[in-house]
Amino acid sequence: MPVTLTEEQQDFANAIGEFGRREVPDKARRDELTAEGPHSMEIYRKMADQGWLGIALPEAYGGSGGSMTDLLVFLEETSYHQIPIGGFGTTIITAAAIERNGSEEQKQELLGGVVNGELLAISMSEPGAGSDVGGLTCKAEKTENGWVINGQKTWCSNAHISKTILLVARTSTEGGKHEGLTMFVVPTDAEGLEIHGIETMGGKEVNDLYFTDCHLPADAVVGAEGQGWRQLMAGLNLERMILAGLMLGLARRAFDDTVAYVKERHQFGRPVGSFQAMRHRIADNATDLAATKLLVHDTARTIDANPGALFPREASMAKLKATEIAKHLSLEGMQMLGGYGYATEYGMERLLRQSVVSTVYGGTSEIQRDIIGKSYGL
Repeated sequence: MPVTLTEEQQDFANAIGEFGRREVPDKARRDELTAEGPHSMEIYRKMADQGWLGIALPEAYGGSGGSMTDLLVFLEETSYHQIPIGGFGTTIITAAAIERNGSEEQKQELLGGVVNGELLAISMSEPGAGSDVGGLTCKAEKTENGWVINGQKTWCSNAHISKTILLVARTSTEGGKHEGLTMFVVPTDAEGLEIHGIETMGGKEVNDLYFTDCHLPADAVVGAEGQGWRQLMAGLNLERMILAGLMLGLARRAFDDTVAYVKERHQFGRPVGSFQAMRHRIADNATDLAATKLLVHDTARTIDANPGALFPREASMAKLKATEIAKHLSLEGMQMLGGYGYATEYGMERLLRQSVVSTVYGGTSEIQRDIIGKSYGL
């Protein structure tokens, strides 16, 4: 089945492309915008002015009520054009959890802020609990006036540039390990919370969080007390599709940049792309990329047809394939560009740094394979 977009969706994709070429015309401008990290608030505010940041949010809170496919178009095109809005994905994942589970006051404040260009963070992982979210130990104890939080979280994207964190903490040790988890809204300037950045290949992206007698009001709870695990599971389609869309766009970028280079680069009197060994690699990569695009877009359409259902197999397949192909095509590009692939001048090394972590966060490729295998009764 070919990937087809509606006329409106194609116009949207074209508008994002025009925005990217205008606002981030070259590497020098991109480097300027990302000097402090992969997210540019300058560009993000301009996108808010376009009304694009509420693409996946309800109209009642200022969003446009877009479908999963609409969101996929936005993610794929912003990634392809390397528009530096690294905080958007985590923000929409967090906003969706607020939309599903939050109070009306929380929705009005936080979702309205997202539409206007504010960022959100979500904090699940801990030093001893990554893929095993049920192993969380960061504790929230009830008090007369609300809650007090103690413990450490890690790998929290956006915390250093957000006003609010959606925290998942343990409120009970009774029952199974997935019981007794609760979501809380935590202001990043809350007393008792310290945020420390973690240096990574991608720059300033993630953080350690330290909670020491951090007091929260009773209305900081999001959804039902003790139901945090079920609330998290309801958002798996979205999280995996966000990562799939971003990496599909990056994979397209890596492939197109590689093809452009091997057409222009001459060795032994002819373009290097004309050699059979190179031409066959390009053919294989083009085929893998086309198959990935079909898979990701078909999964988005499947979710749009039944938005209330969970599709763990399909969403995991989309996330697995898109992230792995993005990493593969970036490595292929680096190899085919030779020394220039390693040089920052050409940008392929940037794509590799962005793609290599995508097979780790949001559920590692190994976890995705495990989910897919279990869906077949294995």
